[in-house]
Amino acid sequence: MTASAPHPEHGAEELCAQGRALYERAVREGRIGAAEAEAAPCLVRLGLLQPTVADTRLLEPVAAAVALRELLRASAERVAAERRREARIAQSLEPLLRMARELPGAVPDGPAVVRVHSGLDRINQAITGAMADAIEECLAVQPHVTHTRTPPELHALAFDRDQALLDRGGRIRTLYQHTMRHAPSVQARYERLRGDVQARTLNEVTERLLVLDRTVAFIPASRDRSLALEVRQPAIVRYLATVFDRLWHLATPLHPLLPPRPSADGATPRQRAIARLLVEGHTDAAIADRLGMNVRTVRLHIAKLSAALGSVGRVQLGYLIGRSEILGGTDEAPPS
Repeated sequence: MTASAPHPEHGAEELCAQGRALYERAVREGRIGAAEAEAAPCLVRLGLLQPTVADTRLLEPVAAAVALRELLRASAERVAAERRREARIAQSLEPLLRMARELPGAVPDGPAVVRVHSGLDRINQAITGAMADAIEECLAVQPHVTHTRTPPELHALAFDRDQALLDRGGRIRTLYQHTMRHAPSVQARYERLRGDVQARTLNEVTERLLVLDRTVAFIPASRDRSLALEVRQPAIVRYLATVFDRLWHLATPLHPLLPPRPSADGATPRQRAIARLLVEGHTDAAIADRLGMNVRTVRLHIAKLSAALGSVGRVQLGYLIGRSEILGGTDEAPPS
């Protein structure tokens, strides 16, 4: 007598080929030994075999229709028990729901108006889901952050979901800082995207912002961007969209690109922005952070301003800048 093959692993509600063959044999012979049935435990689990009255060491087959009826009854009882549990949960929370609805400024029942997402994976899952639902527009602010680096796979994910929105007939408007105008990743992005997509730049922008169809917004909740808020409160989302619109009208086109505006006073737009912040009393580090530059570049521009105005000290430089025409020009032209 050869050893039987081991019973294959499968789901609790499944019948394997080995069990089917053993059940057919039990039907033909009228019964089988309990030891033989151990080769296919799914038969007992599904109720297709049961002990005989005369000898528990023998098992007899149960009609498949009877076994099915018993399995469905057990399943129906589990579903009914779960529904009773749901009713008890709803009943226990009803006082809290009623209290929330009666509070001043309460909003109608629906999805949470503000949700916190923790970790880049969860944040991107939430953004990807919201982008998949968007059909009209995406408004984005993408500041240059020197202390973080976006993984390449996240760039690819963002590109795919942006192109999917464009393919649905939506539009994309993105704001960057002037320092990103010549970034290879930005240039490559707009060479590949197809559809109603535009980008503009400013010297300074807000923290990262994403507004979709003017119904949902995402904003960072920590400096390292490991936390993000998903906002669906209509008044807050409208406010954020309005802020974006104001900045957009002040910004300089990046894509499609327009010819740069000439500088009348000889100072570059970047130097005018540095001069304005310098006169306001900001340190070199603070200026670099606000303009998305490194401190060495800021100090290089300050040195050029000092040489152009004949300054011998920082205090005198601020005074000379104030007397010059440097601050009279706009600081929102693309940097030279």
